[in-house]
Amino acid sequence: MTQIISALSDISTRYKAMFVDLWGCVHNGVVPFPEAVAALQAYRRAGGIVVLVTNSPRPRASVATQLAQIGVPVDAYDTIATSGDSARAAMFQGVVGRKVYHIGLPDEGGFFEPLALLDEPVQIERVSLDEAEGIVCTGPFDSLADPAINRPAFLAAKTKGLKLLCANPDIIVDRGEVREWCAGALAQLYTEMGGESLYFGKPHPPIYDLARRRLAQIDDVADSEILAIGDGIGTDVSGALGEDLDVLFISGGLAARETGTGTIGGPEASKLAAYLTDHQSEPRYTIGMLR
Repeated sequence: MTQIISALSDISTRYKAMFVDLWGCVHNGVVPFPEAVAALQAYRRAGGIVVLVTNSPRPRASVATQLAQIGVPVDAYDTIATSGDSARAAMFQGVVGRKVYHIGLPDEGGFFEPLALLDEPVQIERVSLDEAEGIVCTGPFDSLADPAINRPAFLAAKTKGLKLLCANPDIIVDRGEVREWCAGALAQLYTEMGGESLYFGKPHPPIYDLARRRLAQIDDVADSEILAIGDGIGTDVSGALGEDLDVLFISGGLAARETGTGTIGGPEASKLAAYLTDHQSEPRYTIGMLR
């Protein structure tokens, strides 16, 4: 049975480091959550290490810039591990070929910037679907459109045997009050149609490997001393449990309605229990919103 807590400080002294999701936990895509920021700042002042672990398809530096733009202060975290960085490393190793068809927004072009960490990176060229050896999906062309609009293109891609590299396994995200589709929804559709999708963000192991490497650059921390925090039951919670990490589930994010979590109170114990049972999940702790 998950333990419902009222503040991060109730349990924070048990952990030397935290893997913290961003969207839905620290900000809503538009503005930061002040109480969440304050909780992370207090944890760091007490000697804890905060690794932001995000399914953003952007490189780490780009995410840091984005955080600064919306008002998340740099003293709220130590380092960042992104799905984008993990996926980029795989792309430049050639997992979907050299000529790729890009599904995503023009401002995600930083995903294709050269990666100096590899000795002999593959030279990636963005081409039309007809010329492509593989697909790179950083997100939908239109985050409000039904992913099914991609069926014709995906049918052609599947027929050619193209693999799809998914830079963000999230299915949905709430930008303020607006729910948007993410790259994971497209990858899910492609898989359902019989195509092959490759994932590098939560809940899949590569991003946790990256997060541990980023953490190791700061201090040597055992898995038993790491707390994972997130609001995605199928990504943040599932992934961390799969890595045998303790988890603090933020019920007031994507699952706010199902768990009876309001902006201040909640979750409702009975609704939370039903939700976790339905998803066959048991995070060690739950809190309405990070504070």
